[in-house]
Amino acid sequence: MKMPILSLYSSPARETKYVENPQTQLEEGVSHLRHAMEPYTAWCQDLYAKAKPQLEKAVEQGCEFLQNPPDGFYPRLGVIGFAGILGLFLARGSKIKKLVYPAGFMGIGASMYYPQQAVAVAKVAGTQLYDWSLQGYIAVESLWKDNAKKKKPGKKDDKVRSRRNLISGLGENMEEYQ
Repeated sequence: MKMPILSLYSSPARETKYVENPQTQLEEGVSHLRHAMEPYTAWCQDLYAKAKPQLEKAVEQGCEFLQNPPDGFYPRLGVIGFAGILGLFLARGSKIKKLVYPAGFMGIGASMYYPQQAVAVAKVAGTQLYDWSLQGYIAVESLWKDNAKKKKPGKKDDKVRSRRNLISGLGENMEEYQ
């Protein structure tokens, strides 16, 4: 019996065919979500690319500042930090209190040491808060007007109106008899 000679350098021709599995519903959902979120992720990446050099510069300046701080910086920092801890201690209960009290106490502590900067921040924050409240008022007003226009009189409203008319008619008739 003669053995076939197997070549070390050649391989037999294979007839294989690659078949891709169909996408599952989850994969389709993730793909749709990724395509829908693509503009937002691109915006975030662009924002990060613009902010990264500025953040690096701020960190570098911050390190230099902490290496050579002005006189009395660390005691002031301690008082402001203690005010924040005190605010956190007093803010038991609500999560909103836990945000507002420490920030408020730290703001008060910082404004004692840096009054000119506090006034500047208060002016900007006040203007910004006014703008936000005005935008909110306009949005609520437009929603209120849209709902009033869309509201169609239904059976319940007709009943209420007819009762009001009946009562007002009785009141007018009662005045005539008196």
